[in-house]
Amino acid sequence: EVQLVESGGGLVQAGGSLRLSCAASGFSFDDYAIGWFRQAPGEEREVVGCISSNAGSSFYRDSVKGRFVISSDSAKNTVYLQMNALKPEDTAVYYCAARLAPCVVVAPAYDDWGQGTQVTVSS
Repeated sequence: EVQLVESGGGLVQAGGSLRLSCAASGFSFDDYAIGWFRQAPGEEREVVGCISSNAGSSFYRDSVKGRFVISSDSAKNTVYLQMNALKPEDTAVYYCAARLAPCVVVAPAYDDWGQGTQVTVSS
């Protein structure tokens, strides 16, 4: 059974940093892509970025390029989302999701989801 558990959310001031973790179990990182998504109240769920080491693919949405970095530790079966220079518009519930590689941008293409972690950026 695939399980994904996010952690690391919280309240931070604009310009600050947070690192989210996505601990995965039940599958091999070698075969899967892990995407990070976010959803603000009243908004559609949107992709933040994705990493697929084995398939050699990764991407970030334009609004987070240069500020967010996704990395993975296969020994710990954990994917990280390092978020720097946070802005109030980054406020959302952040989710990690898994699918067979490669990365894609659309949420319905992902089969398994974590429960989400709240990120709030104050101005």
